Amino acid sequence: MSKIFTDTSTDGVWSGNVLLDSIASQSIGILIPNSTLTFAQAEYEAGCMAWRLQNAQTLAVSARGWGVKQGFNCMGSSMISAVRVNPNDILTVFPLAVDATSQKSNALAWVTTTKGTELFKGTAIADNTATGLTTAVNGQSLGDAFFNSVLRSLSVQCEDGCTLVEVQIIDEMGGVVFTGQGNVRGPDAGSRSNHYNIELDGLGIAIGKGWQFKVKTVSA
Repeated sequence: MSKIFTDTSTDGVWSGNVLLDSIASQSIGILIPNSTLTFAQAEYEAGCMAWRLQNAQTLAVSARGWGVKQGFNCMGSSMISAVRVNPNDILTVFPLAVDATSQKSNALAWVTTTKGTELFKGTAIADNTATGLTTAVNGQSLGDAFFNSVLRSLSVQCEDGCTLVEVQIIDEMGGVVFTGQGNVRGPDAGSRSNHYNIELDGLGIAIGKGWQFKVKTVSA
């Protein structure tokens, strides 16, 4: 069984961006409670977008991922770990538009540590300039949000057409602890994914106070 959920969403927030069934206008928990979700194909019009499956009462997130530009979806690459839909669950999205300013771009990142997973964002990132991302909700740096935890994985999605040159983990003294080279995504030459510009697992980096997570990008 498959269902379509839609919303006209506001950029830069989770709040209010709840996807409802295209036929009955119901949230996912009300429409298909206790069913098992095995894939999710999320689409946006332009820019970049994260999605999550969240319990509206406890706020616990049981699944999360990336959207893709409309028309570039692939069911085979949209499989997720099987998750049971709770009656209180809702699907929400966090979109960012394409930055209209020349030589600037927007980006999102899922960051997972031993303390949990958090969405980070960066807006108006100047080309070829290492720029810190902060938590999408509270605006905290990597060190403020995840001090005394271990970085396990990260996944970055830049706006459409943007090239992710590299990601950096920076310590409190400004030293580079880790660097990873990124790529383009989607229909551009050299792309390996429609969903992400870089995805790294098994990092095992202990995070200190004052540390930053930076990206260097080049806009389309």
